[in-house]
Amino acid sequence: MGIIARLFNKNKQQVSPKGVEDFISLTRVYFQSVIAVNLGITNIRLFPDVLNFKRLFKVPTQNGRIGLAEKAASRKMLMQDYGISENFFKEIDASVKKHCRTQNEVQSYLFLYQGFSNDLIMLIGTLMQWKFRLPSVFKGALRTMVEKTMHDVCTKTVWKKDDVHKTAMAVRQYKERLGYSEQWMSEYAFNVIMLAKNEPRHKKEENSGKEKK
Repeated sequence: MGIIARLFNKNKQQVSPKGVEDFISLTRVYFQSVIAVNLGITNIRLFPDVLNFKRLFKVPTQNGRIGLAEKAASRKMLMQDYGISENFFKEIDASVKKHCRTQNEVQSYLFLYQGFSNDLIMLIGTLMQWKFRLPSVFKGALRTMVEKTMHDVCTKTVWKKDDVHKTAMAVRQYKERLGYSEQWMSEYAFNVIMLAKNEPRHKKEENSGKEKK
């Protein structure tokens, strides 16, 4: 169950992010918060992920500025729950600072990032499908495979399948326009894969709990 879905689950007193949807949502919360802080935007409804996050985790507004507390809270969760590195956040900060300098650029940046994230995840699913079945004990080997795959995405000019070629080229264009590195993509992709590997087990546990009620 994702963050947005759990927002309406009144039976939950404490919420802990676990899945792919939660990781992706938290990442969006972070960069949307960075945009709000950098541009001094006060209308939180421009950032639905930040609004839902603020309501769900009851994050108080800091110094009357939207984004400050939400940025810190989402960053802390991503680091503690997913082991995200400092460089991951630094790249988001740098990308937003360079490519989202005015309020007029906010929607286009959000649109570009959403396309980047969607195509990257689609590409991961296509290129690394069989690797999802690797046992978690091979975490180090899987990370190496992800890094190699992302390197191929960033450097390989021809792919056998037309749909893969088209998506890979789109990801590279997004990467250049938004200013994210191969290392950032690898860290993002690795977390998506590790979380996706565990989701069937979490879903079985949830379904089992429902059957017992």
